[in-house]
Amino acid sequence: MTEAFAQLSFDASTVNLACFEVKGQIYALEVGHVREIVRVPNITPLPNAPELIEGVVDLRGSVIPVLDLARVLGRGRGGLGAQARIVVVEFDGLVMGLWVDAATDVLTLDANRLEDVPDLATHAGYDAVRHVVRRTGESPVMVLALENLVEDVYRSALRGSGAEGARR
Repeated sequence: MTEAFAQLSFDASTVNLACFEVKGQIYALEVGHVREIVRVPNITPLPNAPELIEGVVDLRGSVIPVLDLARVLGRGRGGLGAQARIVVVEFDGLVMGLWVDAATDVLTLDANRLEDVPDLATHAGYDAVRHVVRRTGESPVMVLALENLVEDVYRSALRGSGAEGARR
């Protein structure tokens, strides 16, 4: 999947979303932020890391921090099953891995299908989700705001909690 994401190119009215599952819910990121999706390798704990950083992995000669996306989203611990994956993302010069329960698919849809998050959630300070995509007969897809997830990691560092360590 490494190069496949970069090669998808559509006009501005079309959006490509890399979808993945976390605790039974489907989340997505804009394909442009996704470098690749890999099986979960051995995660090495990072001493005194912010609480949301699970550890680091060595991926093709680069050491990449890994976040358990379930923990970042306040949903407990992520899954350890055979379908678990690391979604390697790049945002604002930062490269990191997001540990998810499973990678599901890539959605290509008209940009007008992206709906805003309900006002009550945004007024209450909820900023992890940027858009919602409704699907007939299925749960909606929550399109994540990657910059706000990174901010959550920074805030966890300010709280001063040490890492709990990787589960591997």
